[in-house]
Amino acid sequence: MLIKHNVKYATLGLAMLGAATSASASDADNFPSKPIQFLVAAGAGGGTDNFARVVRPMFEEAIGGASITVVNLPAASGALAHQRAATSEADGHTLDFASTTLVTSLAAGQNPVGLDQLTPVARMQSDVMALFVNPERFPDFDSFVKYAEENPGKVTVGGTHTASPDHVAFLSLRDASGLDINFIPYDSTGNATANVLGGNIDATTTSLSPLLSYIEAGQMMPILVFSDERLEDYPDVPTTVENDGDLTDGNDRAIFVHADTPAPIMKRLEDAFKDVYDSEEYQSYAERVNLDYREGWMSSDEYRQRLENNYELYSRLLQND
Repeated sequence: MLIKHNVKYATLGLAMLGAATSASASDADNFPSKPIQFLVAAGAGGGTDNFARVVRPMFEEAIGGASITVVNLPAASGALAHQRAATSEADGHTLDFASTTLVTSLAAGQNPVGLDQLTPVARMQSDVMALFVNPERFPDFDSFVKYAEENPGKVTVGGTHTASPDHVAFLSLRDASGLDINFIPYDSTGNATANVLGGNIDATTTSLSPLLSYIEAGQMMPILVFSDERLEDYPDVPTTVENDGDLTDGNDRAIFVHADTPAPIMKRLEDAFKDVYDSEEYQSYAERVNLDYREGWMSSDEYRQRLENNYELYSRLLQND
């Protein structure tokens, strides 16, 4: 059931990523020279919004006391935020806080802003995805698989909108397992969860952190985690890798800027976010909301390669849906 990447490489314009205008070290020394905007490609109260707002005071200190405003632009799966960042001045003062939705919507043709227009500064979070069920219906993954095999085409799995991280997690699972199961999109994780609890759908694919309260109440339970190793808090829950699926993608949260941002400023930004990530305050926050199951940090270059690989995979999955 191992996923194989046999599709032809999809051109992203990644060769242009990080292409920087000429700038001297003094430009970075004088950065920031004006207020900074955090554009959040999601609505208020969600994981990406919480991430940006938690990071804001830490980043203000790390970057030297800049004035920072947070602006939520959730329209069109965050495409408005991406467009604004891509058309802003390439000076590092407009930062786009985005989740994996940036690359999934690009793969689906929903996002007009290509990765040749935005470049990652860093990734700071990788929320583990999982298959969740009402444990009264399915006590474990084997029982879910057995039910799906006995009822081909009748099992429904919910998640947030089409081409979301929830959706591509479902597509990855279906592709790897060969199960004949269907996806139903909802406008929020809460609605998908309510429909699992109400018996309207059989399961949901989403990340762990939004469902912690349901797990603690015993109403929902992960029966499969998208990870190469079992999680310490859920030692009895098998992983996708154990079930012969090379599925370990999470819902990433990262920071992007205009692709032409000068290299010295890019480095200044990346170093500042690394200082934030390494701080005791940030790590305490990550542990508190269960974002410490795996390493969240990826540098600009490292994350760029990950985006390239994910774009190829997500394009294939969405085209075959």
